[in-house]
Amino acid sequence: MTTMADAIATQRAALLALCRRHVGPGQAYALLDFPDHANVGDSAIWLGELALLREVTGRDPDHVATWDGFDAATLRRDCPGGVVFLHGGGNLGDIWPHHQLFRERVLRDVREFRVVQLPQSIHFRDPARIVPFVDAVAGHPDFHLYVRDRRSLDWATAHLACPVDLAPDSAFALGPQARRGTADCGLLMLLRTDDERVAGIAADRPGAVVVDWLADDIVPVAPPGETQAAACERMATARVERGLRLLSRGREIVTDRLHGHILAMLLGIPHTALDNDYGKLSAYIGCWTAGCAGVSTA
Repeated sequence: MTTMADAIATQRAALLALCRRHVGPGQAYALLDFPDHANVGDSAIWLGELALLREVTGRDPDHVATWDGFDAATLRRDCPGGVVFLHGGGNLGDIWPHHQLFRERVLRDVREFRVVQLPQSIHFRDPARIVPFVDAVAGHPDFHLYVRDRRSLDWATAHLACPVDLAPDSAFALGPQARRGTADCGLLMLLRTDDERVAGIAADRPGAVVVDWLADDIVPVAPPGETQAAACERMATARVERGLRLLSRGREIVTDRLHGHILAMLLGIPHTALDNDYGKLSAYIGCWTAGCAGVSTA
């Protein structure tokens, strides 16, 4: 059994080694597919990616974009000779199709750039949707894929003509976090209310507080002259702070969100992880965080 702090340090070190394969001090880079939505986990990944790339390169991203705001010509103008990083997470597949279609578009449209897909979990419900991704990867001469669990690794090595490696979730780059305030409930249950929820999870523990973190509270006011990169970081920071405050309410936590598990680890809060509908949490925990003191599964 290991401590949460040791597991965090191990995964952060692995992420830094990953980034150093592709960029070095002073090198230009772009970070694409900013998660402009309320889900705290995706914002935690984004901030972890920024922390890693800044530590390795010593500079901010030269270009950032959302899936629906991307323009290849602007990327070429802002980041000549740079490396393109695609935001990691759990949207490689067909559950969240707009992110997958954007990924395929980037692979088709910017073949002169090295493109690095930061750590993802892979899941396709419809086998027909696999083919366009396989073709997009085959058509790109310099695409590198990182996946967060061994099941995704096995799938990718069987289907894709590109280098594939196992890597932790980028949110671990944020490092240990202090609790945001004092716990006010014995058990906080952070349970999904979206398409990845397992039907029939009981949330009727006496005295438990049951929540999700998909309601946004960001005030849409930007400081004068704020850049796109700064705006993305400001919004992601606000969302992650909301999630850390929410989790800090519980002396113990039950969650079926992967980043409920990860942020609970960063906060040092004992917790129990349930699975989503395709086994994402058990696959990740089995690969990276099984055996951590204070982490259990059910």
